[in-house]
Amino acid sequence: MVLGVLPHGASAQAAGVADAPGAASPGARPLPPVSPTPQSISRSGKDATVTGRVFVVVDDRTDAAARDRLIRELKRHGAARVDIVSPGNVPQAGAGLLTVMLGPAERPDIANALGDTAVPDHAEGYALRVSGQPSHPQIALGGADATGQFYAVQTLRQLFQRQDDDWTVAGAQAGDFPSMPLRGTIEGFYGKPWTHAERLDQMDFYGDVKANTYIYAPKDDPYHRDKWRDPYPTDKLAELGELVNRATANHVRFTFAVSPGGSICYSDLDDRKALKAKLQALYDLGTRSFSIPLDDISYTRWNCAADQAAYGQPGRTAAAKAQVDLLNDLQRNFIATHEDARPLQMVPTEYGDLTDTSYKQTMRATLDPAVVVMWTGTDVVPPTITNDQADGASKLFGRKVFVWDNYPVNDYGNTSGRLLLAPYDKREAGLSGHLSGIVANPMNQPYASKVAVFGAADFTWNDIAYDARTSWSHAMAYLAGGDPQATDALLVFGDLEHMAPTFGATPWQRQAPELARRIAVFWADWNAGRRTEALTDLRAYAERIEQAPAVIRGGAVEQGFTADAASWLDATALWGKAMVTMVDALGTQDAGQAQKLLEESNSLQTQARAVRVVPARNTWGSVRPKVGDGVLDTFLAAAAAEVGKE
Repeated sequence: MVLGVLPHGASAQAAGVADAPGAASPGARPLPPVSPTPQSISRSGKDATVTGRVFVVVDDRTDAAARDRLIRELKRHGAARVDIVSPGNVPQAGAGLLTVMLGPAERPDIANALGDTAVPDHAEGYALRVSGQPSHPQIALGGADATGQFYAVQTLRQLFQRQDDDWTVAGAQAGDFPSMPLRGTIEGFYGKPWTHAERLDQMDFYGDVKANTYIYAPKDDPYHRDKWRDPYPTDKLAELGELVNRATANHVRFTFAVSPGGSICYSDLDDRKALKAKLQALYDLGTRSFSIPLDDISYTRWNCAADQAAYGQPGRTAAAKAQVDLLNDLQRNFIATHEDARPLQMVPTEYGDLTDTSYKQTMRATLDPAVVVMWTGTDVVPPTITNDQADGASKLFGRKVFVWDNYPVNDYGNTSGRLLLAPYDKREAGLSGHLSGIVANPMNQPYASKVAVFGAADFTWNDIAYDARTSWSHAMAYLAGGDPQATDALLVFGDLEHMAPTFGATPWQRQAPELARRIAVFWADWNAGRRTEALTDLRAYAERIEQAPAVIRGGAVEQGFTADAASWLDATALWGKAMVTMVDALGTQDAGQAQKLLEESNSLQTQARAVRVVPARNTWGSVRPKVGDGVLDTFLAAAAAEVGKE
């Protein structure tokens, strides 16, 4: 989708976009928001018009995926014909037609067109410059590597704007690169795994938001965990191969995870052989990144008598010795012997604290330095992640840790009935200097998860410039295809699904903060005697709540999201109508009418409470979808009591 329209209430300044003074013609529009927020972006001059015929200049070092996406975006935005030419071979007849150069930043034609635009010396970095001179409109897209080229195109697609009947490209220059090496998701939840089609869609989404990592680790895939020794059936292996290819096309590292800890005999050579065979099958499909999660298992018992003989009595130290023995074997005798394989990743059994133990001491002293260690923060679901905490974890494991962030996952009891649509937040700026990366663990609902994952991708790309609220509005605009009305409806709906629980009693993000703010203002005005104003303002917002589901279902918002959120949308429409009716009951001077409206609101609330989540994808089953709970329902109860007084 194209962020061609600013989301309602957003601005170029809020998006972290800076205009270069005097660079553009007077009256030039602000640059559109770009996500993830670039390290540097500013005006370079006039906008470039997308002409009916466009020349795309590539060579044998141009990334094929970047080229194909560029052509697709040009055709979506006004180019009826796109001609592919090699450097130095743009026809003379091309004068006045848009020319787009794509390839390595050091290619002479690209370097010349980039001019003084700084080219980042950083993996996955890129430089971009749009020059809108009518006689010679051109765009230069130069990557530090192939992935950088692809990301340059992802930025370009967000610079297209409507100008009367034409499409233009905003006159911008950018020098950009990611702050963290590893960015993306880990499908690591309990409950119904995503479908193959849903995973394919996720790979395209990750490409759009410049996320480069997807870890395949669904707890309820039997071949990932309980049946890890068994090879995948032919049809499942074919699906995984297609997924690897889709990930590769989007410059996403498909990371295959196997979780053998529940039954492996660490010292058994046959078990190790079976594990390596499992990894080899995925390597043969094109996978170059692998993970061994050893989370959610017991290390106070062995799975075989041989391990006690090899490593001693079960316990923290012995478990760490056994795990290190296995992991070092895999790193040194599988990863290191396979061309292009990336360092092995692992999840320790002690993954969510900052307590030094003999387990961690053994890990940091003996685990191969190349192995990447994952950590979830100070708890399974941490309320914050700070730089000091990250440093503490890195010291405990003897290397920069890779964060498995359990947000927005909703597979545990405190998330029952919840979609987690709050922005990605409470992760400290500067973490890029203390971590090797972050992957978010999404919900069972893949499309609804895009709200938080969008923010996580934004944060990991440029954590210093990240603003949670701005990124949140951009995420909603992405899902809404840039439609302002649908974006606003998603923000209203997202506020009602804002609760972010932990495993304890205190959530780390509170429910419905915007609705709570408006209700507080309402009661202050009501009690001060400003009742007409109070009723008018709150009724207007209640109408937005009531109407949001219909707007979201109106066609602009990604259909996968409306399917994921269907039960919550059903309930929201009823709760919103109940709120409108209750406000009307407060406002009427007719006691009989007030009573009638009160009964109608109560009936709507009963209907809302009768809604159940369907289909039941989560481990908590078909429960009541929670909508603004603790805020909206509390207001209705208080308002009902007020109606009774009148």
